[in-house]
Amino acid sequence: MALVEWSRLIVTGLEPELVAAKTLTSRFELEQQILAGQLAVKDLPEAWNAGMDAKLGVRPANDAEGCLQDIHWAVGSFGYFPSYALGAMIAGQLYEALLTDQPGIEDEFASGKFTSLFEWLRKNVHGHGAKYSVQDLIKNATGKPLSAAAFLRYAEAKYLEPSR
Repeated sequence: MALVEWSRLIVTGLEPELVAAKTLTSRFELEQQILAGQLAVKDLPEAWNAGMDAKLGVRPANDAEGCLQDIHWAVGSFGYFPSYALGAMIAGQLYEALLTDQPGIEDEFASGKFTSLFEWLRKNVHGHGAKYSVQDLIKNATGKPLSAAAFLRYAEAKYLEPSR
């Protein structure tokens, strides 16, 4: 399988999920280095730029487009980025379960109807609040323990072309 062509973007918050995953990984790695004393904060912009160049082949024009492009580090929030990757995994698994439970729901989405989605989420997720741990909530809603498998299937279907 080959990677489907997509434009190389400086991180904007609107990048494809695979670019987002790479930037989240980079941010987490840099945070670990800073907290371990292996990277000085003053060296963060160059470390970020070098990482983006190595992983994605792009180099931000300035720090606002690079390491400071989102608010987390600018306000001192560290340790946030792995939660976004976890959210993508959870979303993928919930979406796959939704499609299994309601096979025609994508047609509803295409016509701007989301009532069935909201009902499914209320029944399987929102209605339980903090009653269950995340792991139990996902298992109850999807019938499976939390796994990256659904997100990987989604990403492969969206970004990889079948072999010819």
